[in-house]
Amino acid sequence: MAAAAATLMQARQTVLPKRLGAPGPDEAQLLAIVGAAAHAPDHGQLLPWRLVRVLPAQRPLLADAFAAALHERDPQAGAELLEQAREKAYRAPELWVLVVDGAKGDADIGLHERILSAGCAVQNVLLMATALGFGSALTSGKALQSAALRSLLGLGPQEHALCCVSLGTVLARKGARVRPQPADYWQDLAPQPGPRHDT
Repeated sequence: MAAAAATLMQARQTVLPKRLGAPGPDEAQLLAIVGAAAHAPDHGQLLPWRLVRVLPAQRPLLADAFAAALHERDPQAGAELLEQAREKAYRAPELWVLVVDGAKGDADIGLHERILSAGCAVQNVLLMATALGFGSALTSGKALQSAALRSLLGLGPQEHALCCVSLGTVLARKGARVRPQPADYWQDLAPQPGPRHDT
């Protein structure tokens, strides 16, 4: 089991949404992928995150929101840049937005814990998608904090759109990147100096 888990984790890599095409997961596969998120750690069982699926019929609304978000940041953006922003809404067969709620449930459970739970949930999603043979990507950007996107998603004051999740069949794949080694990020707590004894 450990070897299978290691192989799965090592197989997961980001495939940009423009390189993901049809077919996407079928309904049974989607349920398996979404169901994997439920196994994330969740202090207090708050379920402080949700996944918002943008169906094909809703992609024009998202495209408009992406364009409005760009115009919000740069009122001088020309037609070509606005069209590029709109086009991002049509990539990948499956497109979701990961949202975390900073206020739901126990106020003593801070936003950082909630975001950590959301991160674990989305990693489970990516691993299950990989296990089923699909490519995946997380994408973010300033558009997710825009008034246009917040309005489209119906976000409350304490809700935050963290990233987009794209899923689909891999049309083209880059070579696997070199991963960091444990020595790059794993360390022992540094010894603390002993108490001073002034004389």
